[in-house]
Amino acid sequence: MHIPVLLDEVIHYLDPRPGKFIIDGAVDGGGHAEEIIKRIQPNGTFLGIDLDNEMIMKTAKRLMTNPSMGLMAGNRRLTTKFMPGNYADLPDILNGEELGCADGLLLDLGFSTEQLEAGKGFSFNKDEVLDMRYDSRISADRNADQRGLESDISVNQRGNPRESAVRTAAEVINSLPEQELANIFWTYGEERYGRRIAKEIVITRKKKRIIRTTELVAVIEKVVPRGYEHGRIHPATRVFQGLRIYVNHEMENLDTALRKLPRIMASHGRVVLISFHSLEDRRVKQAFRELEKRGKARILTKKPIRASKEEIERNPRSRGAKLRAIEIQ
Repeated sequence: MHIPVLLDEVIHYLDPRPGKFIIDGAVDGGGHAEEIIKRIQPNGTFLGIDLDNEMIMKTAKRLMTNPSMGLMAGNRRLTTKFMPGNYADLPDILNGEELGCADGLLLDLGFSTEQLEAGKGFSFNKDEVLDMRYDSRISADRNADQRGLESDISVNQRGNPRESAVRTAAEVINSLPEQELANIFWTYGEERYGRRIAKEIVITRKKKRIIRTTELVAVIEKVVPRGYEHGRIHPATRVFQGLRIYVNHEMENLDTALRKLPRIMASHGRVVLISFHSLEDRRVKQAFRELEKRGKARILTKKPIRASKEEIERNPRSRGAKLRAIEIQ
């Protein structure tokens, strides 16, 4: 089961209360969403979106059919909407759903165990096709499968066409020039052996296309020195991270969302972001500082909030989490 990271801290800084409009821009397994929904009743509005279509529908069904959540048909105390979508497109989503500016926005940028288990090639420990797209739908229209869930709660299937057109990791590996691959591994994975790995990929793919995770791992292990990182991480960790970020345009999406915050947030609205690696945290830190400098926001966390030792023991995933929060002016 998905365990939410820094849940108490998220609730403290997001401050969800009855009647508030809160957005969870990366719902994932719904751990944060569950607590937020409970706290904004009565008369609150919740919008949950996620790039992973299968994940958002699974989470929506779980929450909507849980009697303790108060989301069953006939409940007029709450407006709840779940839909596949990109948090970078929130202005368009809010306009399309006829929703106003939000009182709170949560973006948990983490990667869940459920996604590793989804068979999309995210894990280097499994033999799977190198897909790595969060949303690998062939068709964006699957309304017919979900009509039974729609009542007072909206489950919107309107996806983002450009997300479904994203290239797979296999297509990237087998088509990009050596230098571009090396740049991806260094820029997004901070992999110091990126050039060696990229060169070996190009040599290997001339003989046979690299389409499975195990094939890519074999290439990486062939050129990375033994004892890499003193055994702290698997040799393929940084390459897989870089590919995932590149395939899903994660940094571009984050930059776009950060720029658009003043357009989607109400006055005194709270924004809470949880990042898991330095690439994300640097962007969040710089964007928040710039908003404060321009008088558009007030930083609530002078330093990033980290998980306690107790939480890390309960949930090892929280080890790398950093929470930053601002209040829009």
